[in-house]
Amino acid sequence: MFAPRTIAWPLVALFTAGYLAPYLLPTTVGRLDSGLPLTATQAGAIGSALLLSSAAAGFALASRVDPIGPRALARIGLALAVLGYGTAALTGSVWIVVAGALVGGFGSGTATTVAATGIAAQPDPHRTTTLGLLGVSALAGAVYLTVPHLGAGHGQPVAAIALTALAVWPLTGRLPLRTAVAHMPLDGSRLPHRRSGLVLAAAMLCWSLVQNSLWGVSGRIGLEQAHLAEATVGVVFAVALGAGLFGVTVAGAVGPRFGRAVPVGAGTVVIAGCIVLSASATGLKSFAVGEIAWNLIYPVVLSYVIGLAACLDPRGRWAVLVGSASSLGTAAGPLTGSLLAARAGFAVMGVVLAVGLVVIAVPMTVVALRAGRWGLVAQFPAPLSGRETAPDVAKAA
Repeated sequence: MFAPRTIAWPLVALFTAGYLAPYLLPTTVGRLDSGLPLTATQAGAIGSALLLSSAAAGFALASRVDPIGPRALARIGLALAVLGYGTAALTGSVWIVVAGALVGGFGSGTATTVAATGIAAQPDPHRTTTLGLLGVSALAGAVYLTVPHLGAGHGQPVAAIALTALAVWPLTGRLPLRTAVAHMPLDGSRLPHRRSGLVLAAAMLCWSLVQNSLWGVSGRIGLEQAHLAEATVGVVFAVALGAGLFGVTVAGAVGPRFGRAVPVGAGTVVIAGCIVLSASATGLKSFAVGEIAWNLIYPVVLSYVIGLAACLDPRGRWAVLVGSASSLGTAAGPLTGSLLAARAGFAVMGVVLAVGLVVIAVPMTVVALRAGRWGLVAQFPAPLSGRETAPDVAKAA
């Protein structure tokens, strides 16, 4: 079974491996158009294809984790990630890079599906999600600091994703052959809280599209509009992800004190303001403030939303489906951001995205309020202690 004491860290590591590709999106897309004969829009389309493949894995496998088994499915996903990303890193052929991105993206989505299902079965899904976000933020920050010093080319970011999947593989031996929840008595096979789950899934698709429309072009904003060097942009991203580590740590410590509606609703509105600031940046100060503030709040809100989805169904189906809907939005983000920026400029793009995000905050807040009335907020985790944060996450990742 998914026993909290023995399985939580493998789930955190699997979550980290699955989520690393979206976190490295700016440098991956930026290096595709600089290292290969591609335009910025074509590079964004490849990034979108990678994430679309990841989303497809979630939709295809949401109901297959129990029959196949978490251990076998996790190993399949990690193997596909190593094969796909590893191949893409080692070749200069555009079509092989595209194929590798699709295979690797499906592997990432498979790993994320297994992790989401296991996390939903935990007594405190938000706490485990928080630890996963800590792990992926720390690892992505290290990559952003390292990649600019490894020379030009598209291979370094995707190689980092492949190596992470390879490093996580040994931990899959601690995953169960079958999930305990597969044997739990259920009221038929219908999803519980269907209306709220569908609303949350649709809202998360749009929410993630907005986030990744900016994230997918953030590197270009720093290089082209703020006139910064790649190494400087990498440092800003690393500091921003470090701020995200702090944010999710605070979220874990605050826990249920404000419920989920306030962090989700108010947090999304604050993110909208950060997007406007970042997209209109013309120098280091405005770019750094916008990116750091945005990355401080974004993982906090994301952790509450993932925890909310996990609470809607103990078998983890809503967690997987909402996560897959989020991946669809994430997949459309790089191409959407590239097209908006090309036609209207970065600043106007930021305003359009921010307005859309404020609108999306309304249904998300409504679902969170309903969950509170149903008593689902009681599944919130206890606060994280210092012993359970950075050192253990680093070891798991």
